[in-house]
Amino acid sequence: MASRPGPRRKADRLDQPLERGLFLRDAYDPERFGRLSERVARYIGSWAFIAWMTVVVVTWIAWNTLAPVDLRVDPFPFIFLTLLLSLQASYAAPLILLAQNRQSDRDRVQYQEDRQRTERLLADSDYLARELAALRIALGEVATRDYLRGELRDMLEELGERIESIDRPAAGEAEPGRG
Repeated sequence: MASRPGPRRKADRLDQPLERGLFLRDAYDPERFGRLSERVARYIGSWAFIAWMTVVVVTWIAWNTLAPVDLRVDPFPFIFLTLLLSLQASYAAPLILLAQNRQSDRDRVQYQEDRQRTERLLADSDYLARELAALRIALGEVATRDYLRGELRDMLEELGERIESIDRPAAGEAEPGRG
């Protein structure tokens, strides 16, 4: 017995008795029907459909006005054409509405995901702002590079002044001893 991939149905399980009778419930897949309705609605909303419908209607009217009387299927008031167009519209409208409902469901899910993503981004940016503020506070107590440069510059100036003050008296003492 070859095993099939995918989920097992209730009838495939050995610990469950088989159900008797023919059930149409298993044959109906709302997702498949929804995809089909979207495909039909997408085609009905295309220029190709409008072109084909125009060709059919013009051909129908031309045939039923220009053909010999005994070959005409639908004479002038074109009642059968009206019936066919009404039938087509009565099937197209619910399919279009079904496709719109599915699209609005997808849009709602996308909106919720976008909202959750935005909330996460706001929480992350809020966290980063708090961390940055904490770092600024911590850095306020730490000596910065500019502060250290200024201190080193002051120390160099101070050392330079000391060296000059040490060299001046030594130079002043050596001059009187020569003369």
